Amino acid sequence: MSEGADGGGDGASARSPGGSPGGDGFAPSALGTREHWDAVYERELQTFQEYGDTGEIWFGEESMTRLIRWMQKHKIPLDASVLDIGTGNGVFLVELAKSGFSNITGIDYSPSAIRLSGSIIEKEGLSNIKLKRILIQVEDFLNPSTKLSGFHVCIDKGTFDAISLHPDSAVEKRKQYVQSLSRALNVKGFFLITSCNWTKEELLNEFSEGFELFEELPTPKFTFGGRSGNSVAALVFQKT
Repeated sequence: MSEGADGGGDGASARSPGGSPGGDGFAPSALGTREHWDAVYERELQTFQEYGDTGEIWFGEESMTRLIRWMQKHKIPLDASVLDIGTGNGVFLVELAKSGFSNITGIDYSPSAIRLSGSIIEKEGLSNIKLKRILIQVEDFLNPSTKLSGFHVCIDKGTFDAISLHPDSAVEKRKQYVQSLSRALNVKGFFLITSCNWTKEELLNEFSEGFELFEELPTPKFTFGGRSGNSVAALVFQKT
């Protein structure tokens, strides 16, 4: 799932009046359904095939640069296993590969997204880059296969946001997400999440079991009515 830009995009916050994400604080939305994303990526796949346009990047190119710079700063080994949760068009996988990371996996529950990302990766000619593995596969992160484990780094740019908008049992699905993340990530592994729906404090609460905050990443600020704030939250957790 990936559509939007730094500061919001189509998946921006959909809070119900007076609500908070600790309960059912998000208004149900089609953005939380597989049918919506299947349709989105079917359109983007057709556009790519006709015009070569790779489509939108959720939270913009700046968000990819922010995450890759953090990985480089903290000397994440280039052969560390990296999982992109909800890879969408796969552009982030391309940027990881171009930055030297050689063991990367992208998953998405939309078959159209996986076809699109595969086409983009092929167009980028990544066969010229020394890759141990670049794998893309259809996978529902809330009901993952047993093979989805052993990762050193897991990355989410908007997928947790979309799950929060699911019209059916969103609270339970968020709990499933945390459980799946715990199974997928190695102990002491890192989880990098970027969100436009959740504040830092709320994310700390959502991932309080089995994870601890490692670092908050700087994100663009906005000013409105004399008050300043961040348009998105970007945090790094470490599995305990």
